[in-house]
Amino acid sequence: MTRLYQSAKRVLVTGGAGFLGSHLIDKLIGMGNEVLCVDNLFTGAKKNIEHLASHPKFEFIRHDITFPLYVEVDEIYNLACPASPIHYQHDPVQTTKTSVHGAINMLGLAKRLNCRIFQASTSEVYGDPVVHPQVEEYWGNVNPIGPRSCYDEGKRCAETLFFDYHRQVGLDIRVARIFNTYGPRMHPADGRVISNFIVQALNQMPITIYGDGEQTRSFCYVDDLIKGFIDFMDDDVKYPGPLNLGNDSEISIRGIAEAIIELTGSKSVIVSEELPADDPRQRRPDLAKAREMLGWRPSVQLREGLKKTIEYFTRL
Repeated sequence: MTRLYQSAKRVLVTGGAGFLGSHLIDKLIGMGNEVLCVDNLFTGAKKNIEHLASHPKFEFIRHDITFPLYVEVDEIYNLACPASPIHYQHDPVQTTKTSVHGAINMLGLAKRLNCRIFQASTSEVYGDPVVHPQVEEYWGNVNPIGPRSCYDEGKRCAETLFFDYHRQVGLDIRVARIFNTYGPRMHPADGRVISNFIVQALNQMPITIYGDGEQTRSFCYVDDLIKGFIDFMDDDVKYPGPLNLGNDSEISIRGIAEAIIELTGSKSVIVSEELPADDPRQRRPDLAKAREMLGWRPSVQLREGLKKTIEYFTRL
């Protein structure tokens, strides 16, 4: 269960102006904590945090974490990194730097401050999995030289750094592997499945699926994921991870397109294009560890979450 902290903390959230970061900051401030939001605004957006601009417990610094940061905080959430293929493939070298140099800088800061640090890793570390559903013990099936490897391998290397700091200097770490997440504040042009489909449906455009559309994904609503983050960081067990966080209810890409057409009342038709390189056929987390250790499980059903997300995009 999520517990309020014993006393308010000063928490650093890197990537705090992004989709997940801004929701996390809302929750942390709602719990009475002070939050320092750090973002270089490459994919983050000021509009995601503008409602906090005058809040006495909120502070924003525009900064790229590939450069060192010198601040005083009690806890760190490292979420900084482009997370959609369109964005992370735009500048793949910078993407790798953000994962690797960014991890080094944030781990160095955590070591200096002797504070707990959370790493937002990803289900992409499993690559195109041959184990299904994916358990944390699975080492993955990743192409190290493909167009997605800047993100996949960058995140894998970041995990290596986190666990080496944990073993070598006893740093208190939490590494979460995040599966597909959706909800309000997704970037409308990030190229992800749900945001793509909703934007296309609302504009009565053809909905583009890749391949036959029978590849499967598991989609977690953002509120559930953020609760998982905080439960994991606030856990007394001191398990460093990795820990899968997501939703284990699986649906095909074609199925999600059909659901969005229905919920938007769109007249869009589904069209098919060639499958991108290294696109995984299946993606579903095994959540046994999260249930056992944290008592955490997602609660928002897909249709309920889609309705809330569609409302957000409609307002845009």
